[in-house]
Amino acid sequence: MRIALIAPIIESVPPKKYGGSERIVKELADGLVKKGHDVTLFASGDSKVKANLVSVFPQSLREAGIDNRADGTSALSLLNVGYAYQQQHKFDIIHDHTHVLGLPIASLATTPTVLTLHDPIFDNYRPLLETLTKPYIVTISHSQGEIASKINNIGTVYNGLTMDHYPFNSKHQGYLLFFGTFRPQKGAHEAIKVAKKLGLPLIMAGKLDDWQMEYFNKEIKPHLSHTIRYVGEKNEKERNELMSKAICLLHPISWREPFGLVVIEAMACGAPVVAYDMGSSRELIKDGETGYVVKSFDEMVTAVKRIDNIARKACREHAVNNFNAERMVNGYEKIYRKILSERLVSIPHLKVREEVAPLSVRKFTFSPDFS
Repeated sequence: MRIALIAPIIESVPPKKYGGSERIVKELADGLVKKGHDVTLFASGDSKVKANLVSVFPQSLREAGIDNRADGTSALSLLNVGYAYQQQHKFDIIHDHTHVLGLPIASLATTPTVLTLHDPIFDNYRPLLETLTKPYIVTISHSQGEIASKINNIGTVYNGLTMDHYPFNSKHQGYLLFFGTFRPQKGAHEAIKVAKKLGLPLIMAGKLDDWQMEYFNKEIKPHLSHTIRYVGEKNEKERNELMSKAICLLHPISWREPFGLVVIEAMACGAPVVAYDMGSSRELIKDGETGYVVKSFDEMVTAVKRIDNIARKACREHAVNNFNAERMVNGYEKIYRKILSERLVSIPHLKVREEVAPLSVRKFTFSPDFS
């Protein structure tokens, strides 16, 4: 198949540090190429993938210091999406990872289009998804799709990662870990309360942007000490080392998180996860076997006290067996084939090309002058 993948250009693919959806796109692009498909990725010019790379800007917006609006609708982000759909005739299927940004264009596309929703389906997104229903929607957890039953949901595919490079550690080094962005819904302040209640060290790591500083300065900074530490944003190797040596990962979210990548990463390193019963937590964690899913602060404290009942090897095996990249790639490939086979029935003259001539442009960077 000739497959187009569209990634946000806020971060590179893969990201240098923070960026969950971009890491998933990297795994998917490389996995599809490995299976013999002709894959083109529309992403920032500093992306590194095995697929053909087409970019409208040589760097990720974050790396270039370009402000991108919270909803992703900067001029360059719109150009990235628009340029990709302008090339739709070159592909058998388009897979859009820009959340709802590409939805209006996808609804007008003549090439079959799949959108993966990497973010929650907030109330203001629901009218878009329930009105512009031509594209096929893939959810990344069953929980994510339950709150919007009228969307054109063709299935759920769990995120998957290549697990070989996640270091497994059978013993911890005596500290709790929080990893994530510093916004109230992620619950860093709750993690601090748990650590203080138990008298245990806590390491906090993650992205901290300007718009998060008010929360950080009010709820986090006053509690920092030699035992409650913020160690900044870490790259993948540093993050994995922190997880492999933690007593457990605290995941005290207060929102319907569609999928917590950090949850499966921590388990891959052998660290159990203690999470609030929100969003996809019960789909990722085997309660009582790879961690605990709890409903209150007191239950979280109790769960951490019982954490030695969890076998770290079981955490590793659960993550590797259920959330690996190959399983994710196979899931998406199955969806692509289903869509194209149904299209062949409705449009008999259409043929899906498994072997096609390569695109005339393998690597292309379009650098518009926005000065």
